[in-house]
Amino acid sequence: HEITVLAPEINLRIDSSVHYTVKTYSVSYTREYVEAEFKKLGYSSFTPQSFFEKFSKIANITSMFFDSCKHLLSNKELIEYLEESKFDAVFMDPFFACGQIVAEHLSLPSVYLLRGLPCSLDFHATLCPNPPSYVPRFFTRYTDRMAFLQRTGNLLASLSSSLACSFLYSPYDRLIREFLQQEATMLELFSHASVWLMKYDFVFEYPRPLMPNMVLIGGISCTQEKALSQ
Repeated sequence: HEITVLAPEINLRIDSSVHYTVKTYSVSYTREYVEAEFKKLGYSSFTPQSFFEKFSKIANITSMFFDSCKHLLSNKELIEYLEESKFDAVFMDPFFACGQIVAEHLSLPSVYLLRGLPCSLDFHATLCPNPPSYVPRFFTRYTDRMAFLQRTGNLLASLSSSLACSFLYSPYDRLIREFLQQEATMLELFSHASVWLMKYDFVFEYPRPLMPNMVLIGGISCTQEKALSQ
């Protein structure tokens, strides 16, 4: 197989390789800005913060990804290259939602590799049951065993996060109209994914329903283990 990797010219992880071809596109932000935003997001995962504090950090990352998406879709030379290359599929992390817009434009099946999407969009897109009675919501720090008040809080967190995500992803609706020439939401496009490769495992997660096209591959991104000294 021949693999082509699309990446912004400012990124933290993607380097050139003999195993794939890298195609980059210009963006308006700097490496220092990207590093600072991801450090803030990582720091918030290990420190007690309010929902709004954590949400604001995700909003900053989403805004950066949206800016990157606009630059990608406006790069006519790169889009023409993708159209002429006749790829078989698109493999992506849907946290960068632009990948699915490109997949729709190229009429290609999409395969997702992800840990999860904000506001349980991955479960909404797959129509997977996600009962708040025993599936804890992100940021709540609850377990699968909740008292009545915790379940109530979990339900409220679910409702508020849905409203928050409609705010986060609404700018993509305009991009979809302009680029794909159709009326659709980002959630609708996410629902077109063929396979969801989920980077977790029930060894470390609480029980929850899954759909047939959601495959657990926890540990696949871990570094190679080192032999013990003795």
